[in-house]
Amino acid sequence: MTDTSTPRRPLPRLLRGVAYAALPGELVLFVCLLAGVRVPGGALLAGELLVLGVPAAEGFAWVRLRRRGLSAREALGELVPGPVLRLVGHELRLMASLGRWVARRPHGVAGADGVFPHARDQAAMMYGFAFVTVVETVGMSFLLGEWPVLHAVFLVLDVYTVLFVLGLHAASVTRPHTLTGTVLRLRRHAHVDVRVPLDRIAAVRRELVFSHGKAEGELNLAVGSQTSVTIELTEPVDAPRLLGAPRPVRLIRLHADEPKALYDALTRVRTGPSPSPGPLPTA
Repeated sequence: MTDTSTPRRPLPRLLRGVAYAALPGELVLFVCLLAGVRVPGGALLAGELLVLGVPAAEGFAWVRLRRRGLSAREALGELVPGPVLRLVGHELRLMASLGRWVARRPHGVAGADGVFPHARDQAAMMYGFAFVTVVETVGMSFLLGEWPVLHAVFLVLDVYTVLFVLGLHAASVTRPHTLTGTVLRLRRHAHVDVRVPLDRIAAVRRELVFSHGKAEGELNLAVGSQTSVTIELTEPVDAPRLLGAPRPVRLIRLHADEPKALYDALTRVRTGPSPSPGPLPTA
C-alpha cells in the first residue's frame, strides 16, 4: 500500500525552531547594547552568527525544496509561517500603494464595469496622523541627540510610522471598490479584499451608520468612522482576517464616496437594465 500522505520535511521545522529561539536572544542583546551594558565578545559573536546563519540556511533549504518540485510560493510557505507571510505581504502592499498613489495607477480596476472610490472622507484624519507623527519625530530627534544609537533607532521607527500611515491612506485611494461582471469586489486599506457574487446579494440599503459593534457574521468597512451602504447576503462569503483566519460574513456595511452611485449600480445589475441605464462610474 502506497503512502500518499504529505512527506515530512524536518529541515524547515528545525529552521523555524532555531529562528524562534534566536529572536528572544537577539532582542535581549539589542536591549543590553541600548542600555550600555557590556556584553561579552562571545555572546556578540554568537548573535552575529545567528543573524547571518539562519537566513543563509533558509536560503539553502528553499533551493532544496524548489529542486524537489515545489513552486516558489510553496517553498516559502514551508519555511515561513503563514501569518508572518501575510504580515510581510501587507507591509509590502502598503509601500507599493505609495508608489501607485504618486503615479496615479489604481490597483485592480482594469476591465471593471464600475469603480467606486471610498477614501475621501478619511483624508483629513490620515494627514493629521501623519503630521503629528512628523512633529513627534522632530521632537524625539532633539531629545535623543546625545544618544546616537537610541536616536537612530527611534528615527527609523518614526519615519516608518509616517510611511505606514500614508501607506494606509494610499492603499485606500488606489484600491477602490469595483463591480466586474457578476462580482462586487470590496476593499479596505491593503488587508481587506472580499469578492461578493451578485447572486448572493439579498438586499442593498443606503443607510448612514456611525456606530459599528463587533458581531459574528458581520463585516464593517468603515471610512472616517462611517458606513453608507449595507448589503445583506443569502449565503456567507469569506472575509479572511489579517493573519488569514477565515471569517464568514452575511452582512456587510461599507462606505463609498458616492453611495448613491454604488447603490444604483447594484440595483441595476441585480434587477436588469433600465431603458436608459447610463454608464457606471469608472476610474
